[in-house]
Amino acid sequence: MSDDLAPFGYRQELRRSLGGFSAFAAGFSFVSILTTVFQLFGFGFSFGGALFFWTWPVVIVGQLLVALNFAELAARFPLAGSIYQWAKHLGTGFSGWLAGWMMLLGCTVALASAAIALQVVLPSVWSGFQLVGGDPAVTSPTGATNAVLLGVLLIVCTTVINVAGVRVMARVNDIGVAAELVGVVVLLGGLAWFAVRGPEIVVENTGGAATGGLLASALMAAYVLYGFDTAASVSEETKDAKRRAPRAVLRALLVSGVGGLLVVLFALMAAPSLTDGRLGLEGLPYVITAVFGDVAGRIFLVDVAIAVVICTLTIQTGTVRLLFAMARDGALPGSARLAKVHPRTGTPVLPAVVCGAVAIGLLLLNVGNAGIFSAMTATSVVVVYLAYLLVTVPLLGHRLRGTATTDGFSMGRWGLVVNIGAVVYGLAMVVNIAWPRAEVYDLGGTGSWWALLFPLEFVAAAVLVGWVAWRRTRRPAAVGELVTA
Repeated sequence: MSDDLAPFGYRQELRRSLGGFSAFAAGFSFVSILTTVFQLFGFGFSFGGALFFWTWPVVIVGQLLVALNFAELAARFPLAGSIYQWAKHLGTGFSGWLAGWMMLLGCTVALASAAIALQVVLPSVWSGFQLVGGDPAVTSPTGATNAVLLGVLLIVCTTVINVAGVRVMARVNDIGVAAELVGVVVLLGGLAWFAVRGPEIVVENTGGAATGGLLASALMAAYVLYGFDTAASVSEETKDAKRRAPRAVLRALLVSGVGGLLVVLFALMAAPSLTDGRLGLEGLPYVITAVFGDVAGRIFLVDVAIAVVICTLTIQTGTVRLLFAMARDGALPGSARLAKVHPRTGTPVLPAVVCGAVAIGLLLLNVGNAGIFSAMTATSVVVVYLAYLLVTVPLLGHRLRGTATTDGFSMGRWGLVVNIGAVVYGLAMVVNIAWPRAEVYDLGGTGSWWALLFPLEFVAAAVLVGWVAWRRTRRPAAVGELVTA
């Protein structure tokens, strides 16, 4: 369906071989609720107690407002590098380019962060995975070093798979997503069967959540429920993308959101205790071991490890498509080489290698500097939410001027209301995530305002570096107006 690209001045270079499930799988596995909820459950509970459950519906609704706007754009612009392409056609000059740059930074840090998650899982399956010996905790020196080793090995593998071609990637991803979906069903069934309390626990202030703590606990859901737009980032490799990409975006968010919500609810119902402190410190592994026992629990952790692998693979896939899309427009240094597609595999090989190498470099920060890596990971979520705003804000401007157009999926008269809601939600979450909390941005306990304000410093540096890069690579021709059919 090369005709989909002709109006935008592109030719079909990537292999169009993905079906609807594969497109959905790309968005679902980026979110990867088994990976992220497993990592962050203790974080949410430690801040908000059982009441942190209610932050999930808020984030689901907020992200659904964003996803509905994205679904319209996915039908109108079925192009690789979704966020960049949408912002480029909606905005003008630097603001349109900046969305792609911010998303690129956020996804690269997320790639390294996802790979770190293997350390949370594998040593619990078998102590032999602790290759350097010692304490397996990610925050310990030996745990951080081992996390880097496992993460490097994982990123090398995902890079090889991405280089091999989209069909290989899709097969691996589809199998992994199927395994994760089965794992979620098994987990929910086990937690429900062994529940020791009813769902009314979510209306009790177990854990002593204060207003500030509840706002902080919302970071857990915010950290989990993003990246669903990857389902649209593979549009140039999806058959009938104008129809399938919007559905894939919405399904990826809704399945992930509802699945994660139920995991949180049933884990609270099945946890042996909500007051002994273990749930906040050990999180979901504590509940899984108590419910499934040691042997069955280890088997389930293998499924979680598969989810981590697939999550890392898909994050890299989406980042590669974004890097390729920007390079194809000459929008990055070294674009001529980054935009080349391998003639046999139909894959942008150099972007895959570059993404893997940069992520490995970021992993090395975790050796002896776990606090810095944690702050960078949290800040990367701020950066991604800012990239989303660089799409929803200019889209709102087009709606208010009556220049927004749709092709296929459309919200009709509800579009303006939903768009306003998406912008308000995005602004609120950026402020909430970037708020100077010592528990998030100063794990070393330095008390330094430089540490607490790390998100603002990172964003300022990213914009400054981005401005320099944009000035060096921008083309004379302006981009920005919506393309009409």
